[in-house]
Amino acid sequence: MAINSGADTPITSEPVTGPQGTAGSNHRTVRLIAIVAGLLGVLMAVATPLLPVKQTTAQLNWPQDGTWQSINAPLIGYVATDLTISVPCQAAAGLAGPENRGRTVLLSTVPKQAPKAVDRGLLIERVNDDLLVIVRNTPVVSAPLDAVLSPACQTLTFTAHADKVTGEFVGLTQRDASATADHPDAPLRGERGGYDFRPQIVGVFTDLSGPAPEGLKFSATIDSRYSSAPTLLKMLAMIIGVAMTVIALGALHRLDTADGVRHRRFLPPRWWSMTPLDGLVTAVLVWWHFVGANTSDDGYILTMARVSEHAGYMANYYRWFGTPEAPFGWYYDLLALWAHVSTNSVWMRLPTLLMALACWWVISREVLPRLGRAVKTNRAAAWTAAGMFLAFWLPLNNGLRPEPIIALGILLTWCSVERGVATNRMLPVAVAIIIGALTLFSGPTGIAAIGALLVAVGPLKTIVARHTSRFGHLPLLAPILAACTVTIILIFRDQTLAGELQASTFKSAVGPSLAWFDEHIRYSRLFTSSPDGSVARRFAVLTLLVALAVSVAMTLRKGRIPGTAAGPSRRIIGITIISFLAMMFTPTKWTHHFGVFAGLAGSLGALAAVAVTAAAMKSRRNRSMFAALVLFVMALSFATVNGWWYVSNFGVPWSNSFPEWHFGFTTMLLGLSVLALLLAAWFHFTDRDRSPDGPPRRWQRIAQSPLAIAAWLLVTFEVVSLTLAMTAQYPAWSVGRSNLEALTGKTCGLANDVMVEENANAGILSPISEPPGQALGAVTSQGFGPNGIPSDVSADPVMEQPGAGNFADTDSGTVTGSEVGTEGGTTAAAGINGSRARLPYGLDPATTPVLGSWRAGTQQAWRNLRAPMAAIPREATQIRLVASTTTWRRSTGSR
Repeated sequence: MAINSGADTPITSEPVTGPQGTAGSNHRTVRLIAIVAGLLGVLMAVATPLLPVKQTTAQLNWPQDGTWQSINAPLIGYVATDLTISVPCQAAAGLAGPENRGRTVLLSTVPKQAPKAVDRGLLIERVNDDLLVIVRNTPVVSAPLDAVLSPACQTLTFTAHADKVTGEFVGLTQRDASATADHPDAPLRGERGGYDFRPQIVGVFTDLSGPAPEGLKFSATIDSRYSSAPTLLKMLAMIIGVAMTVIALGALHRLDTADGVRHRRFLPPRWWSMTPLDGLVTAVLVWWHFVGANTSDDGYILTMARVSEHAGYMANYYRWFGTPEAPFGWYYDLLALWAHVSTNSVWMRLPTLLMALACWWVISREVLPRLGRAVKTNRAAAWTAAGMFLAFWLPLNNGLRPEPIIALGILLTWCSVERGVATNRMLPVAVAIIIGALTLFSGPTGIAAIGALLVAVGPLKTIVARHTSRFGHLPLLAPILAACTVTIILIFRDQTLAGELQASTFKSAVGPSLAWFDEHIRYSRLFTSSPDGSVARRFAVLTLLVALAVSVAMTLRKGRIPGTAAGPSRRIIGITIISFLAMMFTPTKWTHHFGVFAGLAGSLGALAAVAVTAAAMKSRRNRSMFAALVLFVMALSFATVNGWWYVSNFGVPWSNSFPEWHFGFTTMLLGLSVLALLLAAWFHFTDRDRSPDGPPRRWQRIAQSPLAIAAWLLVTFEVVSLTLAMTAQYPAWSVGRSNLEALTGKTCGLANDVMVEENANAGILSPISEPPGQALGAVTSQGFGPNGIPSDVSADPVMEQPGAGNFADTDSGTVTGSEVGTEGGTTAAAGINGSRARLPYGLDPATTPVLGSWRAGTQQAWRNLRAPMAAIPREATQIRLVASTTTWRRSTGSR
């Protein structure tokens, strides 16, 4: 039986009798199973977040091996849940006496030489002749060192909790610390509260050595609230919930087939066939898998996946202090399993390649045929769909981020809904809900999948009404509700509702958490000269907007695009519009989120290609104006850099400039756009607006597909750019060379090509005629001196986070890209040439001189020097300007 999948009206047929369906049968048993199994599935799913879990607890105990030995133990959460320290007073003897003048720290949770160590950590240290306990730059308790070493002092204790910290010298009284104490006989104890004073812990450090004394104890309870596993009760509930949902969906299928209509095949007839266009798309995707640029977050996503096995959950250590990624972490869990085989980039991104191929197969086999005969039979539509799909996928979806699976999920959700509408079935709708929920919980941008369900509310209401008239509401709603809630089991399989709510609140408080009305930030980044606003990304988004505008305009003018199926076409347009609106509610505003539109871009591109054919758009003037619009979008897209993130940018042509060849590409394309507008004006003011009769010639058909031409030109530009980057870099490292070498077993990536100086102070050349401390300034130099370096040499910000430019807080939101230890500062002792600047990279001031030209106070400014015209003889044909100064100078051209 043939099925017209482009129609909105569900398929109807005469009911048949037989063992599978009897006319007039109400299927009481099946209805009962659907109700009971569906409701049990809902109950188990809803109960899963509320059921208990087994929490893994951990402690950091010191000393280890019975010695005074510093250890590194950085905590992802920075602070411990609670901290208890006990140090025998006599241990402080190692800090006393002139022979121990260089030893000051009895115990600390951060290295004493670390920047802001006093501001963030706990230090028990000797300050002059006192032993001071200081936490987060706040003194807690102190005592004279001689009193600490007296027989009266037994132990120094310190405890830290979220509400307060306490320190006490057990055995000493306030009289021992101060002769004027208000309560001389009270224990020598200090307490701080009203703020979370718990110190940051990156290890346990001390200046002492040797065997640890008896009674020395450091015990920190690590915050492991999210390291949990399901209890037996929770595991049983999840198993029952999934099983009941499957049974309910099976019962729903039996109710679907009660009308006697034969089952439609699952895959289209030509699913496994291969066309030349399929081969080209596959070749581009496979080649890009090796030479293409990765996404900006691949490194930390891979680290999250690898750490999750030992952490016990998918922790976002990068931004939110180890809070779980849930409810958006299930896709990363799959990557964690995938990483057990290899962590090489080619292997880790293989699922992304498979999802790209799946997207194209769904577009070409499922989506395009459903959009109507004109789309299915038009070769320009298929080529436009392929070009726009690749234009999105290549720059946005070649990494480990969740956008690829979201793009595929949106397509599969739409196809399932369309299948339900076309076949008058409820099971495809339930499957669409499950796929949509999985897509939603793949990442915040998965919210776009909701559009696939919302746009089909009208026809779905008709299908539900037809089924409920025969079977009632509950047998249909119970399985649908089970499908809606079954993904809760996946999200809360090892976490609790309270933990997830706490983590979500924490993420909102820490940020970034931008509001819906900040969506303009995403588009402003799209128009920056950076990888966020590169040629490839800008073109992809702008062409999608052009295709959307043309499709909407043609649909509003003619009711539908001629030759297309009205229902599916309107729904694919509606999904795209809803997806753009849904993106407003994501908490971050980056341009890589546009990768979720890859599948929709291909589908909508096919519609737009049909909309501007001569059969649909009769006016040659209008088609010329559309070509001018496409050329203008290309010109606007090339008005930026051909930039890619991080090491993917090595060797890329025009990576830091606008693309040009004799003239800028953007200028040439803008000129072509003007010519196309002039052609449209010529068609308008003459009688040549109507297309000539007869079939168009081959070159005319190609010229009538400007969107396809533009998309494939950009795809070619991207592939050639990254291929040239690999060849230009060779034999030096590049992404392409590294990935191709991985096929030969060389999987270390960049590690083998990075040259690291083991000792930055080794190999410094000695001057011939001057002492090392004077040689650097021996030449004639003006304005340079050993201390001409500012105390802060932090890198200029490469990015300002939204809202950072305010009067209340000038530091938040600034990203410098600088590494630790290169921000400058001063030292107490002067270096070899008298400089007190703190040198970066471990350089020794005793052997490394340094000069700078920075000065405090009034500085030289640019001046506009003018020569009056009256002072120049009227007969003069040339002018010579002479500038004399005792210091350095810089000038611009004379005018």
